[in-house]
Amino acid sequence: MANEKDSTAKEMERLEKERRRTEAEIARLRSYLETEMERAPGEDEDAPDAAADIYEREKTLSLIRALEDKLASIEHALRSTAIGKYGICERCGERIDPARLEIMPHTSLCVRCQSELERRTRPRRQPSVEG
Repeated sequence: MANEKDSTAKEMERLEKERRRTEAEIARLRSYLETEMERAPGEDEDAPDAAADIYEREKTLSLIRALEDKLASIEHALRSTAIGKYGICERCGERIDPARLEIMPHTSLCVRCQSELERRTRPRRQPSVEG
């Protein structure tokens, strides 16, 4: 029982550390974005420079959204840990490979279920029409 509690405490600590790292990265990117938004485009700025700035801002926004999704997954994993369900695939109920959890501690699906889900949500390619 003590070993199980130690394991849970280690997982919680690891997830908390990952949450802090993710929150710090979100804050850093938001700060960068604010600085970029405050920087008014100069009159001498040409169209390619303005387009590059817009591209960089969109890329930063996309990174922030991805990190916010990751943060939500981490918080879900913390709740799962608290109720003793961490490391168990939410789809099939099997244990998630510890190596997978080492790489992605916030995952809630095993590799097989994640692959099946991605296959189902991936747009199907239309056969090309030869003419």
